Amino acid sequence: LTEHQELAISEIDADLARTTPMSRLLQGDVGSGKTVVALYALLRAVEAGRQGALMAPTETLAEQHFLTIEGICAELGVSFVLLTSALPGKEHAATRARIASGEAQVAVGTHALIQREVEFADLAVAVVDEQHRFGVEQRSALADGRVPHVLHMTATPIPRTLALTVYGDLAVSEIAEPPASRRPIVTAWVTDERSSEAYTRLRAHLTEGRQAYVVCPLIEESATSVARAAEQEAERLREGELRGFSVGCMHGRLKPVDRRELMARFKAGELDVLVATTVIEVGVDVPNATIMIVQEADRFGLAQLHQLRGRVGRGTEQSYCLLVSGSKDELTESARERLQALVDSTDGFELAERDLEIRGGGALLGARQAGFTDLRFARITHDRELLGQAREAARSLPSGTMAPEVAELLGEAEHLGES
Repeated sequence: LTEHQELAISEIDADLARTTPMSRLLQGDVGSGKTVVALYALLRAVEAGRQGALMAPTETLAEQHFLTIEGICAELGVSFVLLTSALPGKEHAATRARIASGEAQVAVGTHALIQREVEFADLAVAVVDEQHRFGVEQRSALADGRVPHVLHMTATPIPRTLALTVYGDLAVSEIAEPPASRRPIVTAWVTDERSSEAYTRLRAHLTEGRQAYVVCPLIEESATSVARAAEQEAERLREGELRGFSVGCMHGRLKPVDRRELMARFKAGELDVLVATTVIEVGVDVPNATIMIVQEADRFGLAQLHQLRGRVGRGTEQSYCLLVSGSKDELTESARERLQALVDSTDGFELAERDLEIRGGGALLGARQAGFTDLRFARITHDRELLGQAREAARSLPSGTMAPEVAELLGEAEHLGES
């Protein structure tokens, strides 16, 4: 374990020893080893004779988590299940029965885990991955008291200043260092006229026995159109730049069983290249994949590009991410700033602060889509010291009380809203 992982584990241990429920955010950069820390929290529940649950926003990520912890749980003799809405009816019912009886000590799944028909025998710890990608109803179900201890986990580093506002009620643990064996990913930004050079570099990796990703741009709005575009691009590459190599295609319209089979083939080395949409943004872990090309990279957000880049560099070999865009003169200023920031830094926390400067607090991390309140008055980067003072002042108030000054200001705000 890294020093930061050990510190996070000690903080979780301290939380679990208290009488009040744990409410902690574990945030770390891509590839920093958050899942190991989360698994530790789940195993602490099992050790106490109770149950743990790990909930992810998508079936792809839930399946990836399941595969990640499968070996460790099996080795320790811990019984575990995967529950998603994609399971056939009888299998879904049988899995729910194992959870209800306590036979399943660890359950991994999507929001299906917090549906009313799913009963746990004795749930002690829930790990919620990428909570900001859940809807309001799912988040409120988590907050209704059914889960004693909750560890929120995110692979999208949130600027410390924004964390004060969005996650102000949570204690925060950070894992800011990757395992020592991993090398920083080399990132290059090339324009369309030099894209052939990017594929020359990719083929060199394949010839050496490595694997690669090619990420398709988000051109179409509908999932069906995106899937069709990804399939067409995969076919074009099979007949063009990647002729002679085995190319698979991953997108969100694939059935879960087909998606699992495709990922298993890629992990086993049966496929040289995986052409994919952003469905591989989080959770996919193939150490032999050492190069990624992101087509039309200017169409992606900075945080999203950083997450995609994190799919390579999972092993000990030097890895590369090649960002392909139109000519720099054609791009907006913010697009140029995003791509240049990725070339300059591999530090997710640094990039999160940069993204905050470029986009502002209200839009960061898809906050509007995730149901976060827009920050209409605070200037996050400018007021970071004031935010910290406000948080401490709020914590010093007895529960259920309101400072007179705050009550007066809220009254004025209501009056303004009526006028």
